[in-house]
Amino acid sequence: MKTYTLQIGDITRELPIIPISDTLSIASFVILGDTEIVSKSAPLLAEKLPEVDVLVTAEAKGIPFVYELSKQLGMSRYVVARKNVKPYMDMPLVNKVTSITTQKEQLLCLDGADAEFIKGKRVALVDDVISTGESLRVLEELVKEAGAIVAAKAAILAEGDAKNREDIFYLEYLPLFQTIK
Repeated sequence: MKTYTLQIGDITRELPIIPISDTLSIASFVILGDTEIVSKSAPLLAEKLPEVDVLVTAEAKGIPFVYELSKQLGMSRYVVARKNVKPYMDMPLVNKVTSITTQKEQLLCLDGADAEFIKGKRVALVDDVISTGESLRVLEELVKEAGAIVAAKAAILAEGDAKNREDIFYLEYLPLFQTIK
């Protein structure tokens, strides 16, 4: 199996290159369960962020990272946009997204209580990887609908053309790969 060597600070990972279509492959970066990547990446990204009041991420891979990042920033709470409406949600805000990794339409839902919490606050939208930016765009629409001010957009990695964006903070670049048959 082909791999891509990723270096973040003093951490090295060999990421498997996985085809996601007939023409495109990605280096599979999964932070779920990787305590070392999460704990060592968070302070590095915290140094780059402007001052914000709250962190917001989308379920699920961003959750452990935003948890650790919120600790680094001395925050007692962060917000997670869920992938579906939960029975406990009161007046949720809902939007649809199709990302490069899921390749199918998904929902992003913000509980009404979370929407009220972020209203008028400066938020940082945080994810593990920003690639096409579609998930980030939909998350941004949700928090703006809630009345929050997007002060930063950040991720551990910028994948593909995302590295050319001037509106995001990230630690390292992750290339895309052509699928060769």
